[in-house]
Amino acid sequence: MSEALSALDADYAYCETIVRRDDPDRWLASLFLPEGKRRYAHALYAFSLEIARVREVVSEPMLGEIRFQWWREALEQPDREDVRANPVAAAVTDVLVRFDLPSEHLLQLIDARQFDLFDDPMQSVDELEAYARATSSNLFCLTPMILEPETPSSGFGAASHGGTAYALTGLLRAFPWHAARGQCYVPLDILRRHGLERADAVSGRASPALLAALEEFRALARSHLEIFLTRIEGLPDLARPAFLPICLCEPYLRLMEGKCYDPFKTNVVLPQWRRQWALWRAAKHWQ
Repeated sequence: MSEALSALDADYAYCETIVRRDDPDRWLASLFLPEGKRRYAHALYAFSLEIARVREVVSEPMLGEIRFQWWREALEQPDREDVRANPVAAAVTDVLVRFDLPSEHLLQLIDARQFDLFDDPMQSVDELEAYARATSSNLFCLTPMILEPETPSSGFGAASHGGTAYALTGLLRAFPWHAARGQCYVPLDILRRHGLERADAVSGRASPALLAALEEFRALARSHLEIFLTRIEGLPDLARPAFLPICLCEPYLRLMEGKCYDPFKTNVVLPQWRRQWALWRAAKHWQ
C-alpha cells in the first residue's frame, strides 16, 4: 500500500510540474485553494493540457484520434497497467474515484478537442460556445466538487458562463499561433458580418475589418463574463476559489484593446505580479 501511495504521490507531483510550466495562470490560481486539495486540481488541469497538446505531438489527424481513444478508454478502464503507468492518467482517474466525479465531463472535453486536429473553420457562434463549454466549462464544473461536494446545481451555470469566457479569452490570446498554422476559431458568422472569410483571418494582415471581428469576439467573451459575475456570489464560499482563473479574463481582454495591438504579432501576457494581484483581489472579493 505504501508503495502504491508513493507512486501516486509522484504522479500528482508530475501533474503539478507540467501545470506550473505550461499553464501558469491556473497554477497561480491553485495557490488559493486549500493546500490539501491543490494536487487534485492539478491532476484535472494536467489532463486538460495533455488533451489540448495532442495536435502538437502528432504528425497527422488519425494519430491524434488514436491518442484520444486511448484517453477515453483510460477514463473508462482506470485499472489497466498502461493507465497506471501514465502519471497524468493515474492521477486524474484517482481524482474521479476519490471524489466520485462524473467522467462524462472529461469525455466531452476529449470529443470537443477533435476539432483541433483539423483546419476546418468554426461555423457559428453557437458552435464556438459549445466548444468552449466542453473544453473549459467542464473543468470549472469538476473543480468546485472537489472543494465542496455539496456545490448546488447553480454552480454549473456559473461554470458554463465563466468557462466560456475563459476559453474565448484564451483563444483570442492564442490567435497568432493558431493563424500561423492555418487554424481559425473566429466563427464564420462573425467574420462574414465584417466582410471576411476564413482566409482573411489567417492571412497575417491586421485589417480594420478583422480588428472589428475580433472586437465582436471580445464582446462575446465579456457577455459570458458578466453573467458569471452575477452568479459567483450564489455559490458556497468553499467552492468559489475554483473559479479564480476567470478573474484574469478582463485584464487580458483590456490588453487586446490597446492602440498598438496587432492580433498576429502581439503577445498578450501579464506580468506575474499583476496576475497575482488580480487573483488576490478576486479571492478577497468573492469570499
